[in-house]
Amino acid sequence: MTHLYQPIVGRLGIALYQMLVSEYEINDSDHVQSHHTLMSYLSAPLDQIYEARKHLEAIGLLRTYQKSKVDTHDEYVYVLYPPFSPAEFFRDDMLSLLLYHEIGKEKYEQLKERLVKSPISLEGYEEVTSNFDEVYHAVTNGPAPVHTEPSDGKQEGPVLQENRVDFDWLNQALKDKMYMSEKILTGSNKRLIAQLATLYNLTSIELEKAVTWAIDENNELVVEELKTACHDFMKEKPAAKQDFKLDLREKVQSSEQTAKTKRDQLAERFEQISPRELLEDLSRGNRAADQDLKVVRDIMTEQGLAPGVMNVLIHYVMLRTDKKLSKPYVEKIASHWARKNVQTVHQAMSLATAEHQKYQQWGQQQKSYQRKGSKEEVIPDWFYKQKKRNEQTTEEAAVDTNELAEQLKQLTERGR
Repeated sequence: MTHLYQPIVGRLGIALYQMLVSEYEINDSDHVQSHHTLMSYLSAPLDQIYEARKHLEAIGLLRTYQKSKVDTHDEYVYVLYPPFSPAEFFRDDMLSLLLYHEIGKEKYEQLKERLVKSPISLEGYEEVTSNFDEVYHAVTNGPAPVHTEPSDGKQEGPVLQENRVDFDWLNQALKDKMYMSEKILTGSNKRLIAQLATLYNLTSIELEKAVTWAIDENNELVVEELKTACHDFMKEKPAAKQDFKLDLREKVQSSEQTAKTKRDQLAERFEQISPRELLEDLSRGNRAADQDLKVVRDIMTEQGLAPGVMNVLIHYVMLRTDKKLSKPYVEKIASHWARKNVQTVHQAMSLATAEHQKYQQWGQQQKSYQRKGSKEEVIPDWFYKQKKRNEQTTEEAAVDTNELAEQLKQLTERGR
């Protein structure tokens, strides 16, 4: 659960799953509890628990059933499903690809090598296993046992959107190109195609091209080539669609336009844009560096930071370190925020203000972050705004707001 599922569903998702397992073990099956129990144990608001629940449902670890009542609260039944074994997990193309994109090739191969054991070679051995007839008498009386499928008829694993792929159209498209579609669109291949279409959000045309590309001279579908082709289509999409974690945006409730401080405007913008867009804005519109994107993706995955919170961290660190995103420094602050359970943009900005001296010491401990000469270090302007309010002084904060105004202008123009 920690190494295979947590990078996909997040820390809160795993905590929720383990909490439900624990509750099942210590309570009677007919014992009804309030959702406040989950909120208390998990130290999380109900909306975050709901999002974590959806991730568990989508990945095939949980199914939810609701009974509506007129005179009282609705009741929910949560049915838990066991996680795949490591071998089953890596055989499932959708789960393994999701994990691959979240943790990277090196860590993925390391986990696969450690968790999926190779079969033991039996060369030179002679099997001496006793058979049934040697141990038991054959039982011939009575009806033979009947193998039954699960009563609900549902398959475990990731839950895919129904009719995600128009296989009738795909079948006809392959026939039009003189391919033996019945040999290509087998049961296992159709499931793989549906998983890849969902994972990479491919259109029917893109999917048809990917399938065609992966057909070999024997009129068979080459699985690895299909995966590569689908991944290439994803890479060709606009930058804002290339990465799952880096392009998540927090939902912001619309409200009436009121007078807001520059700090509030910046905080709101942090909630509305993705970390990739912020990196590009801080680079004056240039494409974000692959190394920076990898640093941000790894930290978000490992520490479970929300996109808006990650934006505050990026902004704070890059302005402090002359726009250099050093992984050890970012990682250390991110770990601190994760332990503090920072969930919102305003919490992140306030904590950065309160712990500024500590973060400054961390930076000085590593020579790579020391600033040369007597040039005054650059601190995000929202830091001074908050510090001013905390000290409750009327003295004007000695900051240059030109840079903040310019950033707000760029961010606002980009969001139009």
